[in-house]
Amino acid sequence: MSAPPPSGQMPPRQQAGRKRFWKQVSVVPEALPESLSPAGTPTGFAVQLDGRSVRLPGKAALCVPSHALAQALAAEWQEAGQAGEGYFTPADLPLTGIAGSMIERIPASREGVVSSLLAYVESDLLCYRDGANPRLAAQQAAAWDPWTQWLERAFGVELRVTSGVMPICQPAETVQALGAALEALDLGELAALGVAVPALGSLVLGLALLRDAGTPGELVACATLDERAQMAIWGEDTEVTDRIASIQAEVEHAARFLALIRAG
Repeated sequence: MSAPPPSGQMPPRQQAGRKRFWKQVSVVPEALPESLSPAGTPTGFAVQLDGRSVRLPGKAALCVPSHALAQALAAEWQEAGQAGEGYFTPADLPLTGIAGSMIERIPASREGVVSSLLAYVESDLLCYRDGANPRLAAQQAAAWDPWTQWLERAFGVELRVTSGVMPICQPAETVQALGAALEALDLGELAALGVAVPALGSLVLGLALLRDAGTPGELVACATLDERAQMAIWGEDTEVTDRIASIQAEVEHAARFLALIRAG
């Protein structure tokens, strides 16, 4: 056991996160995991630290099919730990977190991931309007109806909308059609939705991000309409603004991940 600090002195501050241990970050060709290897293109791009591939929690290499994404991942690792006395946390590596889900988590539990995303159909933020505040309900209709209408045009399904918080059941054909759409997505798209949909509280808005139908800023503005309306009345709340900023960051990371992996 270590000795206590001298009287009147504070113990050393415990550092959060892990200590940076590498000097050089590089991207090299490497065989893709089988789940990410389309026919005829088995080679991907792995991120290495001082010549050794980054290993994810399940021991798979951080290897992706897109060179643009690999370069962005490498930039994250190059930046991690450069400040804060050399310590970094997973929050410093958001693209790596999404890539890790794509490589390890989703292939192992794809059905569960699809089910968890599909569950948002029944609880989608856009379907529950304020039943006690007509002014807010009108704002919600103006901001949210265009997105439920977009879903109808894009996927051929209709969502039921209600006033209040009592749960409603969506048409079985709507759930079935959206489930089929989710099943058809590739691992990268599911990984991005796994970040965006919970952040936005809406499968509709998540699918809009996936289809490039709206910018992260536009979609976050829709998802945080209620909070911003309350602050317009009662004044700014730093906890709320911090939460909105966190949502914005998560949705932007998901959008950037999609753009990079599609860039090839």
